[in-house]
Amino acid sequence: MAQEKSSTEARPRGRPQLRSDDETRKIVFDTARHAFAANGFAATSTEELARGAGISTKTLYRLFPNKAALFEAMVADRLDRELSDVQLRGIDHADIEEGLRAALLACADIALDPDVVALQRIVLQESAGFPDLASAFYRNGIARTAAALARWLRVQVKRERIRLDNAEEAAGMLIGMVASAPQRAAIYGGVPLPSRKEVERRVRTVAALFLDGCRVAPA
Repeated sequence: MAQEKSSTEARPRGRPQLRSDDETRKIVFDTARHAFAANGFAATSTEELARGAGISTKTLYRLFPNKAALFEAMVADRLDRELSDVQLRGIDHADIEEGLRAALLACADIALDPDVVALQRIVLQESAGFPDLASAFYRNGIARTAAALARWLRVQVKRERIRLDNAEEAAGMLIGMVASAPQRAAIYGGVPLPSRKEVERRVRTVAALFLDGCRVAPA
């Protein structure tokens, strides 16, 4: 018994280790994404978000001054995880078509990600009452993805693999062809997002259209 008591007394004691702010932010982002998707932006209170994340409202406001700032940070965080792929994938491919497919597939992975589509649905639902949500989504999502692809295209122009007058305009067109129709079908028509195989087929078609066109040469 004495030995057991001694062993118990020797066990280290102390306050539980606190989470870092970065860890807490990630938990808040996950909580907010699910809450906004289920209830909408306007109907979700900061008290509900704090409770769902297991923190006080005081901590929530210390990390994010208001709900709109939380939404913007959440969108930026979600896209930061994938945007580096758009900048890097495919750049070192010897074949321009393989490289373009890889870059477009990285863009499609972002634009057609279920979480990103869910965020876009929230923006559309709430844009009349909260116009800043739309600008935050555009700034952190659509514009950054297009800018990353435009940088990739300029590299290919510099390497004299393609000829373009306006890389930004071309990037917007390419992303539109790859992702816009499936996004609209999912958001407005309730159609399931395309499978990976379907996305890859779409990417192949868009790359071929961009590089070769589809006009039949005259005899």
